[in-house]
Amino acid sequence: MKKHPPLSPLDRGAQLGCEPKSKIQNLKLLKGRLVLNCIVNIVTPQLEKIHSGKVRESFRVDAQTRLIVATDRLSSFDNVLETPVPGKGAVLNQLAAFWFENTRDIIDNHFIKLVDPNVSLVREATPIRVEMIVRGYITGSAWRGYQKGKRALSGADMPEGMKKNQPFPTPIVTPTTKEDSDREISPKELVDEGWVSADIYKAMEKVSLKLFERGSALLEERGLILVDTKYEFGLIDNKLVLIDEIHTPDSSRFWSKENYEADPDNAEQLDKEYVRSYLMKNKKDGVYPNTLPDDVVQETTRRYRDIYGMITGELLPQIDENAQLRLHTNLVKHKIIKDGFVAIVMGSTSDLDHCNKMKDIIEKYDVKVELRVVSAHKNGEDLAAVIADYKTSLEPVAVIAVAGRSNGLGGALAANLPVPVISCPPFGDKTDLMVNINSSLMMPSNTPAATVVDPKNAALLALRSLNLPRLREVFTKKIEAMKQDLREADKTVRGR
Repeated sequence: MKKHPPLSPLDRGAQLGCEPKSKIQNLKLLKGRLVLNCIVNIVTPQLEKIHSGKVRESFRVDAQTRLIVATDRLSSFDNVLETPVPGKGAVLNQLAAFWFENTRDIIDNHFIKLVDPNVSLVREATPIRVEMIVRGYITGSAWRGYQKGKRALSGADMPEGMKKNQPFPTPIVTPTTKEDSDREISPKELVDEGWVSADIYKAMEKVSLKLFERGSALLEERGLILVDTKYEFGLIDNKLVLIDEIHTPDSSRFWSKENYEADPDNAEQLDKEYVRSYLMKNKKDGVYPNTLPDDVVQETTRRYRDIYGMITGELLPQIDENAQLRLHTNLVKHKIIKDGFVAIVMGSTSDLDHCNKMKDIIEKYDVKVELRVVSAHKNGEDLAAVIADYKTSLEPVAVIAVAGRSNGLGGALAANLPVPVISCPPFGDKTDLMVNINSSLMMPSNTPAATVVDPKNAALLALRSLNLPRLREVFTKKIEAMKQDLREADKTVRGR
């Protein structure tokens, strides 16, 4: 493993480009609130969302791989706060990647590559629903329980006479179940309840202690103490692998070694315990606050960024002012999604041939197309799910509504979607068109749905409405070629 020179504690983090308390890049105050283009939720109709956790979103790429997005959401006391922490997801994701690469000699893991500062591509694994918590010191919830007379934690004994923040004689493993609310549980109970086999648990325990030893040694070189942490495991081809995250501020507790040695009882917290402390101090009627004030957000951001620099010895890449655009660009670059998306929503499968004509044209331009069947009149309640898929999507989206007689579909979509909606009714003949075109043309106020009768033109309009630079270039060339053909035809007709 690569050795790194020792670094100074948190208050000297500026050596690595870490921001001082008074200057956090890209943070702005608007009407007294801290705002930033944080990554809070990711929606793309091109990928199936597998899981939405407290902090991470998982999407299926294919049968072997998935995408994990570390958002800027912050979870504490089993609750996701309404206030995001700018840049937090990028710190978590890149620190996890750093540690995955530096512990492969201990155990293999699911990490493949970084796709974006907030996104990793990983191998699909079957998760083991157990968190392996390793504690080197008695602090936090363990100390609070100890003060109340508790002397065993998840089957691990805690010696008598311990003091706050004192190290255990040797690190202890205190597993919990991964449920809606994590539950302390002994190794024997884990096996008896069927969470994991005895052999797999022993392997997890052995590896967890080795990982903790590796993390503690590297962090000590950096002037940090790994106080406690949690590890998660899964199976790939029946082989135990490390998954989720490792030695990040969300999964671990860090102290400044210098600060701890000077005053063990008040060791400086370099992780989200800072937020927990704020929440506990401001608890009212047994309820923790669900939002954070600006100064707490700024300080939390500073701590996350500083920890990244101290652990890796590298600068954290600057926070992008348009995180959504950056995500889109990187997912397209790595060929995980197409740069544009068109949904063709039909009222019934009798319109399928009409829809496929448009689908074939759109796909020639390397744009993702999805066909949906929803009737505005017959199962309009299902439109809400369709609208949710498209209204906050990462990529540019256009929607084509295919419904003929009494077209309520185009209007319903246009009234609820902030993206272009084009009605292309499947008329059977000219009489059908003359009788029923009005239901597509006449829309209520503030319901901007276009109507295009020819399916080819509807497909081309959907493509142009995506306003993708590469498609603008393609269509500009086609327009010029059309004009040139007409000029050549004119010369031929005129005999010149």
